[in-house]
Amino acid sequence: MFNIFKKKKEESKDEDIVILSRTKPYECGGTDATLDRKAPKTIVSKEITSFSVESALPRDFARINRYDNTVEFIGYVMTFAVPVENGTFMYLVTSRGFYHGEERKSSWAFIKENVLPQLAELVEKQDIAKENGYHSTTHGLPENFGGSVLIKYASGEKISFSDNQGPIISSETGLAIAEFFKTAMGGEKIDMPDVSKIKMIKFAEERGNGGFSHAVLTLNPDGTAVNERTDKYDSEKIYERKKDVSAETVREIKKNIEEFGILGWTTFPQRSYISGNDKKLTFIFDDGSEITVDDIRDLPSELSRGFFNIELEMTTKN
Repeated sequence: MFNIFKKKKEESKDEDIVILSRTKPYECGGTDATLDRKAPKTIVSKEITSFSVESALPRDFARINRYDNTVEFIGYVMTFAVPVENGTFMYLVTSRGFYHGEERKSSWAFIKENVLPQLAELVEKQDIAKENGYHSTTHGLPENFGGSVLIKYASGEKISFSDNQGPIISSETGLAIAEFFKTAMGGEKIDMPDVSKIKMIKFAEERGNGGFSHAVLTLNPDGTAVNERTDKYDSEKIYERKKDVSAETVREIKKNIEEFGILGWTTFPQRSYISGNDKKLTFIFDDGSEITVDDIRDLPSELSRGFFNIELEMTTKN
């Protein structure tokens, strides 16, 4: 674990932010590190609104007793959870080593139980807030050898710390979190809409300069589809394109929807920082019902690329 009690070098304009180290202009490598002295080490609220923990684990690999009674060694864990309508969304990624070349096992679930109060108890038990407010970035590393924690509460309290140089939580804590997620995700699931009932997908991007990109993918009974695009850029001219889409591509789009759980994103919290254009996907079912999702939801980047995959197919590929 890192040591937050490093010698103070200077203070930023915010007197509560201590600059522990800072690289010089044009310096190659080096470490930028800060400590927020007002970050609480004890959290009063018990209501988590967003939970994100990612970290390499120390070399003494944690172990998980899996459902088939075998043992899995892990050296990396990434977890994410948010409340959703009628339950909780949970996402878990583990691998034996923390290097990006290691094979990673990922799974997600929309479960009916609200497990966030129990997760708040686990955070308190593992004393995860003890490193709250410490952030360190070592430049020039080939990859992230540490991780980050961001846990938000309904009270406005939060736990936030990171370090890309080494593990930021213990193996014991990583194991406890991973086992909690594995157990909870085995609970009763929320019923998801049937992807096979989708008959049309609409994409809409509105740009700040008055431009836009719209696309409509209409699915045919034989499994193929037709994609119609309408684009407007800086000028008043509107461009229209139409193409046939193979049954294989349609299957891939449906697989993408299921693999990334896109139809369940509607009640995810929004990201605190939003940039870029307004983008939406609308899924229309054969009974006339619709589900609209956007790309500003607070969810891991590994899942958010599900939106991009469909956008790419409908607006870029010829």
